[in-house]
Amino acid sequence: MTSKFLRFFSPFTRITTEIRKPEREISFKDKIIYTLVILIIYIIMSNIPIYGIQTDQGTDYYYWLRVILASKRGTLTEMGIGPIVTAGLIMQLLQGSKLINVNMGDPTDRALFTGAQKVIAIALTIFQSIAYIKGGAFGEIESTMFEILIFLQLFIAGQVIILLDEVLQKGYGLGSGVSLFIATGVAGQIFWNAFSFIDVSAAGSDFLPRGIIIAFFQVLFSSNQFPGGHKQAGEEIGIMDLWIRKAGAPGLLGLVTTIIIFLAVIYVQTMQVEIPLTYAGHKGYRGKYPMKLLYVSNIPVILAQALYANFLFFGQILWNQVESHPTWEVWIRFIGRFEQADAGVNASHLQPIGGLLYLITPPQGLSYILDPANDQNAGGLFLHSVGYLLIFITICIVFGRIWVEVSGLAPRDIAGQIINSKMQIPGFRRSEKVIEKILKRYIPTLTIMCGIIVGLLSFTADFLGALSSGTGLLLSVGIIQNYAETIGKEAAAESMPGMGGLLGM
Repeated sequence: MTSKFLRFFSPFTRITTEIRKPEREISFKDKIIYTLVILIIYIIMSNIPIYGIQTDQGTDYYYWLRVILASKRGTLTEMGIGPIVTAGLIMQLLQGSKLINVNMGDPTDRALFTGAQKVIAIALTIFQSIAYIKGGAFGEIESTMFEILIFLQLFIAGQVIILLDEVLQKGYGLGSGVSLFIATGVAGQIFWNAFSFIDVSAAGSDFLPRGIIIAFFQVLFSSNQFPGGHKQAGEEIGIMDLWIRKAGAPGLLGLVTTIIIFLAVIYVQTMQVEIPLTYAGHKGYRGKYPMKLLYVSNIPVILAQALYANFLFFGQILWNQVESHPTWEVWIRFIGRFEQADAGVNASHLQPIGGLLYLITPPQGLSYILDPANDQNAGGLFLHSVGYLLIFITICIVFGRIWVEVSGLAPRDIAGQIINSKMQIPGFRRSEKVIEKILKRYIPTLTIMCGIIVGLLSFTADFLGALSSGTGLLLSVGIIQNYAETIGKEAAAESMPGMGGLLGM
């Protein structure tokens, strides 16, 4: 029986724009072309500024959400994939917690489910667009007419992003728009921090680019002091000084950390526990049910970072009310004290420096702790780093366990899937409760280990100043690996059509 919740959205789904499924089989070559075209459109949108705003005004309240949302400040992708991800998360939580009844095997239920998700995404686009404008994220806007114009730009851009994602989801391209846009944003950030020519040197000093690879060769072949000389603010900078850099620019340590995190995530994702299975109807058939060490993937760290980002978002809003509400100052300072960030080029966000929100703020990096100017605060910075790590890993574990329960990954859910597929564990009675009891030996432990590993990897990347955020690196590695598997399957299925069913395509 279709849920009343889904039937409520039925009239709205009829008036939304929908991408039809392809009437013919899309070739692998065409899927690649569709994917590249969609990616190019998104990149172009992320470089078109919103007409009617000045990006150097206002506070970037959403700075901490940029990586997760694949967004870029002051452009048509200001909201990024936020409405899509939020709508998908809401629907999955409702389905996983059994608050709505959905039979995904029924085409009608499945269509209503995806339609409701799109309607919620559109509603969130409208709500967030208004919140952006009225919340002062764009600074002072000249008139109501400009507010309406900005809203229309954000709304139309949001609809285009939803449709771009739907084109890929319907089978015209590879993967999903959400994954593609996140991986592209992280890859662009890494490329920028590695090869950017933007000058980050102090006033009156020689040119020193932001990109660490360019800076390395700049210092190596500097005419001032070959092979290790570059002067900045009256001091000589050698190659060893490039290992840890200031002014928000990454160092060689960050480059090495990025490479190590990539390799570590790929290695960990290959580790898994395999439960032997046999087919109840054919004694000779044997199979395996694999459970990866990263059982819930990157979900815990994504949810933890999203929670942190929302806390920091509301904390910044409260801090900006200190002057207008002096009677609240004590409580606001207890929640969080902020100062304008000094993170190099175009720093426009507020950085927590005290209060409860400071405890959940990622450490500013090893370079900040080793800075001689911060010697007096080195002990406090070290304690902050350790405290942040413990809190972060704890939250990752908690979110991982919650996600297992609501997303169909709990032992009872997996046991039901095994029974429904007419499989059983050899040597044990074919009973759902028996299989559930066996799975409980593994799944809770894997969930805890997954939370610890992804939390530790994310923290390490942030602490050692990787070329992108820890969350971004974890997401991008998983997405790239999934794309590599998808491309391999698509290529094999096209060259040998008979393998399509075997590969689950």
